[in-house]
Amino acid sequence: MQTTQTTQTVQTSAPNPFDPEKYKRTTLAQWQDAADAWDRFGPVLRAWLGPATLQLLDLAGVSQGQRVLDVAAGAGDQTLQIAERVGPGGHVLATDLSPAILERAAANARAEGRSNVETRAMDGENLELPNDSFDAVVSRVGLIYFPDQLKALQGMRRVLVKGGRVAAIVYSSADKNGFFSIPVSIIRRRAALGPPLPGQPGPFSLGSPETITRLFEAAGFQQVKVSVVAAPLCLPSADACLQFERESFGALHQMLSGLDDAAREQAWQEILSALRQFETPNGFRAPCELILAVGTK
Repeated sequence: MQTTQTTQTVQTSAPNPFDPEKYKRTTLAQWQDAADAWDRFGPVLRAWLGPATLQLLDLAGVSQGQRVLDVAAGAGDQTLQIAERVGPGGHVLATDLSPAILERAAANARAEGRSNVETRAMDGENLELPNDSFDAVVSRVGLIYFPDQLKALQGMRRVLVKGGRVAAIVYSSADKNGFFSIPVSIIRRRAALGPPLPGQPGPFSLGSPETITRLFEAAGFQQVKVSVVAAPLCLPSADACLQFERESFGALHQMLSGLDDAAREQAWQEILSALRQFETPNGFRAPCELILAVGTK
């Protein structure tokens, strides 16, 4: 008696690969929507990131009379710090993917009488600028969100004069940045997103000194230096932190986009409950650790 064995082939589908162009389109749309909110929270950003930004400008060697490129400038809080540093004889070009958020940057520069500030909508991975045209390039918590971080840094190096520097601020690891990593983990679980795909950008994509050092060196920079600084986020309450993140953190909204309204609200309420662990008798104080990196052309 002959028996026939039937073999069933089970096909498993691999996860969809990361689509950088779709990601950029979504990011642009979200920052167009969040432009007003990000601008409104300018004083919070200055209190939180302002001291680290001054250290960044020192690392980049930004001084009077220089031409400086600010990549992923947002509403221009750090642009104004740069403009003050370079003075009337200097020039700052603020670029961002979102024209709407750059309108706020331009308005803020006008309000401060900073005639040395120019804004231009531009993809940070494709800088449409002449070679050797800037004395320094800076990017504050922007590089982490570029799909091709190496290409972005190579472009920044290209527009630098010989001996010029690129300096960037990024978040360190998730465990050192609870104000952000806790909401991210809650949303990932609720939206069933799973871990980031290979090559996918995100807040902690350059979260170690070794990682960002290798990236700068791969882009051709010399004398790469990296430092780690504490920059706790201090606000009146966890509710104030939730408002800040809910209204202006485009990355969180991008992750929540697959949920319906009720599910999104439930996620925000869980985030609020988790953030309360950082409340103290003197207000909300959440850990944040930044990495400052600089390289020379």
